[in-house]
Amino acid sequence: MSDPPVRRNTLLLSASLAANSAMLQLSAAVATLTVVLVVGVRSLVGLGPAIVLGTGALSALPAGRAMDRFGRVPVLVTGFALGVAGGVLAAIGSAFELAVPVLVGLAFVGAASATALLAAGDMYPPSRRARGISLVLFGAVFGAILGPTVFSPLLAGRDLDADALVLPWLAASGFMLVGLVLVASVRPDPSRIARMLAGPEEAAAPAVPAADISVILRRPGVLPSMVAAMASFSTMVGIMTLTGVVVVDRGHPADVVFPIIGAHVVGMYALVIVVGDLIDRIGRTRALVGGLALMAASAISLLWFTEVATIALALFALGLGWSFSFVAATAQLADCTSPSERGRLLGLNDLLSGLTGASLVLIGGFALDAVGVAALALGGLAIALAPAGWIVRYSLRVRAAALAPSAVD
Repeated sequence: MSDPPVRRNTLLLSASLAANSAMLQLSAAVATLTVVLVVGVRSLVGLGPAIVLGTGALSALPAGRAMDRFGRVPVLVTGFALGVAGGVLAAIGSAFELAVPVLVGLAFVGAASATALLAAGDMYPPSRRARGISLVLFGAVFGAILGPTVFSPLLAGRDLDADALVLPWLAASGFMLVGLVLVASVRPDPSRIARMLAGPEEAAAPAVPAADISVILRRPGVLPSMVAAMASFSTMVGIMTLTGVVVVDRGHPADVVFPIIGAHVVGMYALVIVVGDLIDRIGRTRALVGGLALMAASAISLLWFTEVATIALALFALGLGWSFSFVAATAQLADCTSPSERGRLLGLNDLLSGLTGASLVLIGGFALDAVGVAALALGGLAIALAPAGWIVRYSLRVRAAALAPSAVD
């Protein structure tokens, strides 16, 4: 059983992720539509999510460094404040059909998303780290419930124009305000708990100098975890953020996008506690490869799944695959670093994942417009499967060389 401050912080961070999840659901569902409706250029369908992902990626590394220097809570508070401002600006831009406020608002939403998960691995020892991360992530399940419950009625029965998006963006801003209050209540700072777990000497002393990032990257288990994180994140966001356009193009009303995205978020987080326990038992490598394989199967299924229920099922499975790969990768990266190095490495991981995801979403938008859903399905299949094969080969090489196999598996 964890200590009372750990339980309290876990609950607060988990609840804040529910708020963040609601905002990200809206962004995933309507960022594409918001930009197209306000800017009026169909081929820019991928620009909205690309901005969210790109700014999130560019913010992740400085956010991680700031967390190592100042602690986790101040950076989390700043992130949620940016989320509040982002929702308001997107609403203003939608109301007056102004592109600049919409684009700046989406950039703020992306920056906010960069900080939300960086403190999840600090408060639990390595043997229980995947479960600890899972407990924090579980809060996002409630965001999956809140999103469709709040946003779908705001769009139901309305013509899909820019004005219809004003209230949903304002509601999402309200969720982020709640999240800000929650993270501001976290104490002691999770970074302090991490130093306590590292040993009494590090808890009493200032953080030791972090190793150079090139040294950290050569540690067994770091590269496959980062490759899996990049592949799973790119596949997940590419399909998730463009699903809204696919669903509308197939003749379904816009308001059904929210239950589909909600099913995806449930897949990401509803079973995450079971996923975390399973990862701690089967090892990181098996979880990374299994998660990527499930994501590949989900992506290719979009070629045949055309109804709302089947698309929702595919997105649920996509989220579940991401859950395995993300939790395993985050736990492995935390295992391979000291508390004074962790924020930097996780920030770099988020930077690379976000930039890769943003690029692929932007390219995917053009491909979807030119070729159709086949480009999205086949692209997702390739992006998920290729790294899975490399990770298996890497693991076999490490085993053969007898380089700390327990750290990898």
